[in-house]
Amino acid sequence: MRHFRSLFLFASFVLILVLAASASARPEKWPDKIRIGFIPTEGGSAVESRFKPLADHVEKRLGVDVEIVSASDYAGVITAMAHKHLDFAYFGPKSYVEASKKAGAQAIALELNKKREPGYYGVIITRKDSKIKTLSQMKGKVFAFTDPNSTSGYLVPNILFARDLKVKPENHFRQVKFSGSHGASILSVKNGTVAVAATNNIDLDRMIQKGQASRGDFRVLWTSELIPGAPMAARNDLPESLKAAFAGALFAFNGNKEGKEHLQNGGYGFADDSTYDTIRYLKYLKKKMANK
Repeated sequence: MRHFRSLFLFASFVLILVLAASASARPEKWPDKIRIGFIPTEGGSAVESRFKPLADHVEKRLGVDVEIVSASDYAGVITAMAHKHLDFAYFGPKSYVEASKKAGAQAIALELNKKREPGYYGVIITRKDSKIKTLSQMKGKVFAFTDPNSTSGYLVPNILFARDLKVKPENHFRQVKFSGSHGASILSVKNGTVAVAATNNIDLDRMIQKGQASRGDFRVLWTSELIPGAPMAARNDLPESLKAAFAGALFAFNGNKEGKEHLQNGGYGFADDSTYDTIRYLKYLKKKMANK
């Protein structure tokens, strides 16, 4: 893992130099405004507030207007890119895989966690004062997924249920819900609306930063292996110079300590479409196990 991280950081450094050189002048084919879509990790207005410093940074670096676009669900961002209503988008890994197939999305960077690892961790949480202390004690409770296109909020925990626990959620839990966002899942557990929920460490940190939850509110029942970081993706028919300049702007944001603290991440690193082949495999595995 240490060797992988060293190679990853070196590749990112080399790419920054290349992108900085390629983005030194604004080509005529660039639009006057670019639209960046964001999956609903939080409510719509919260998403806009969360990512505004990044959008302002990109606007300044590229010399074009930047509009933040949020949607009520993950599918809405995929559809918007498919209809060319978005130029770039922040996806989860699973929703990116769907967008690459349906909307011509092309991964150009990924979100690092606070340890500057190229990914994040899925978690299953319950209230700290809950009697649920192990995964086996979830049976018969109300469980919340996030969205069918969520990675940590749907795909990864489904692999856990099918491969490791040998259970089907619809049979194992008293009720299964979709909350719509990671923030909603976290608050549902905190408020007792659901007993257990699937989310991830980055969005849990974001809710804590906002003061809507504290770490002491929850017990983490399970933590996944490292999931490839959430990608920033471009529509594949955009000018290559614009894609390169956008990625370069994201990497330059890594020097903004206050901005990263606002985002509750460790900045951005290199990614391409092959980064998410592991997610494609997990999708295949989930489908295969569902057919057994």
